[in-house]
Amino acid sequence: MAINPDYVGREYRAPEVYEVTRVKIREFAEAVGDPDPVHIDPVSAKAAGYPDVVAPPTFPVILGMAGSAQAIADPELGVDFSRVVHGDQGFHYSRPVVAGDVLDTVTRITDVKALGGNELLTLETVATDASGEHVVTAGMMLVVRGE
Repeated sequence: MAINPDYVGREYRAPEVYEVTRVKIREFAEAVGDPDPVHIDPVSAKAAGYPDVVAPPTFPVILGMAGSAQAIADPELGVDFSRVVHGDQGFHYSRPVVAGDVLDTVTRITDVKALGGNELLTLETVATDASGEHVVTAGMMLVVRGE
């Protein structure tokens, strides 16, 4: 196995907090083709019960990018990025992500295994708000294709 299984449990903290803005939410909503006005219009968001515009459900994929990039770039982990394809993604929310959130993220390697000549690397990113409360956990599984 090329990926080092001893890295299960290793954590990678984002180098800085992520400030969620209306612009970032709007850009993400546009990129994924989500036309719901709660993502771009504060009045619509407040009428729906949110304190400000709310991020689309898959927005936290952005939150895991810094930690995941650190993990994949770690030469001791042994991931050949040229062979990586995205395998799975999931989200577990305590509350929605909204404009104005300042989120701290930690990405943890939760599993490494071989399957059918490929290797699977599972990462989990936990995002907490400025008060330390859990907001969302984003899980991602990457497939490193065999030769």
